Amino acid sequence: MHAYRTHTCAQLRAADVGQTVRLSGWIHRKRDHGGVLFVDLRDHHGLTQIVAKAGSEPLNTLDHLRVESVVTIEGIVVARGAEATNANLATGEIELVADKVTIQSSAEELPLPVAGEAEYPEEIRLRYRFLDLRRERLHKNIVLRSNVIASLRRRMIDQGFTEFQTPILTASSPEGARDYLVPSRVHPGKFYALPQAPQMFKQLLMVAGFDRYFQIAPCFRDEDARADRSPGEFYQLDFEMSFVTQEDVFAAIEPVLAGVFDEFSDKSVTRPPFPRIAYRESMLKYGSDKPDLRNPIIITDVSAHFRGSGFGLFDKIVSGGGVVRAIPAPKTAEKSRKFFDDMNEWARAEGHAGLGYITQKGGELGGPIAKNHGEEATRKLVAELGLGPDDGIFFAAGKVDAAAKLAGQARTRIGEELGLIAEGEFRFCWIVDFPMFERDEDSGKIEFSHNPFSMPQGELEALETQDPLDILAYQYDIVCNGVELSSGAIRNHRPEIMYKAFEIAGYAREQVDVDFAGMINAFKFGAPPHGGSAPGVDRIVMLLADEPNIREVIVFPMNQKAEDLMMNAPAPATPKQLKELSIKIVDGPK
Repeated sequence: MHAYRTHTCAQLRAADVGQTVRLSGWIHRKRDHGGVLFVDLRDHHGLTQIVAKAGSEPLNTLDHLRVESVVTIEGIVVARGAEATNANLATGEIELVADKVTIQSSAEELPLPVAGEAEYPEEIRLRYRFLDLRRERLHKNIVLRSNVIASLRRRMIDQGFTEFQTPILTASSPEGARDYLVPSRVHPGKFYALPQAPQMFKQLLMVAGFDRYFQIAPCFRDEDARADRSPGEFYQLDFEMSFVTQEDVFAAIEPVLAGVFDEFSDKSVTRPPFPRIAYRESMLKYGSDKPDLRNPIIITDVSAHFRGSGFGLFDKIVSGGGVVRAIPAPKTAEKSRKFFDDMNEWARAEGHAGLGYITQKGGELGGPIAKNHGEEATRKLVAELGLGPDDGIFFAAGKVDAAAKLAGQARTRIGEELGLIAEGEFRFCWIVDFPMFERDEDSGKIEFSHNPFSMPQGELEALETQDPLDILAYQYDIVCNGVELSSGAIRNHRPEIMYKAFEIAGYAREQVDVDFAGMINAFKFGAPPHGGSAPGVDRIVMLLADEPNIREVIVFPMNQKAEDLMMNAPAPATPKQLKELSIKIVDGPK
């Protein structure tokens, strides 16, 4: 018999009754029933109920151990009585009568319970993450993550992609988020950077002739935490393809993502090809470039209705170059005035001027905007929007970007408040035709809006003849249920186009040669047209696990301050280490 176990804690069934077996695991729960002790023994695979009879040595040993102690138990498998079977447990038809207990490791008093799913402060959970990971929900999430990665890898290989590993120690890039820098011991005063993404390396692999690359890639960015973004590091399914158009990239990754979501969820999944939505259309209809298509509400621009109208506030906004966006609120006739006023107060709390509204009940108009705009003009507006007699309307007004943002936030909140967001669905779409450039509001400078290495639509001719703010790029995002899974692009593989694009963004040719030396030099020796993307693994698993926070699907995450409470990182370097690295610590800004 094996030293520790003949079976796992999820393996025994009614067919095993009468066998002498050995199990090892953690004491999950203990229950004393009139001198008979019941113990749930847990390992990675599941639970088995152990029975220690009154007066037995196993009872005496187990009774004195705390939960989460590790034990090996030998005994005989017996059938549970019909009234004691547990249909919710894989081993629920049997129990193990303990003959011998060996203590492998006794546990001290726990800082947080493992049994049950009680909420505990994040600081405690992260400091004792090894205990937190024993909890059933989190344990399942991490196993799901492993299985999802294995499935992604298998599906990419089946699509003809080859897996490569790109460097972790690399050069800093002037574009993107803040880098994590690593000092060089052998080159005093010089630093490596951890890659924000394998962007340049994967493009260089295409120049090297490898055709289809992928990698489950670690990426490092010195960014603040969010619910859907972990500080410090994250993983993505990074891939690149040669001799492809935008549609070729879509056709390659859509079956991979749809297949993974089908495999690990019982929800309905958008079938390829996924809808393509132009960036400007998305900002108009959904008020976001990450639209949740489970929400049926469509935003409409109604600026023309208020130009020269009797409603002076909206007329002034439109005449000054602003816009008015209408957000329907279906079937709100039975909602009280408070519902509409609360939405207005919510908008103000979010930093906006407010959220005007019109109410309808059986076609009867109400609300301050209907009163000011006039009945005839309001009915014309309602008819154009195709609304029913019990549908209300909210309005977001102001500069284009601000109105779009408020309308998008209101669309989401209305959808949630009215229960309109369809459950049981994963709705995918592509956002395409992003602007190549944008103007910084503070400096007035033209900047790249998305990815500086993207091919502009119209290529060199567009860069030389069009207003930069009108140029679109072959850039795209893939979105699922309002969560951006990745950004991607068809790359700019021609040096003369790259120099011109960077010139528009304020980079001299010499600066491009220095800052992007590896890529620009490679392109001068023959580069294929290529493109790719990089769906976020953490976000994919977060959606599949139905978790609101990305930390729930990462094995050892940092807290919101980018601290590892369990390993005490970051930590000061020793004087010896600093001397080896030729580094002197100076006081930071007060």
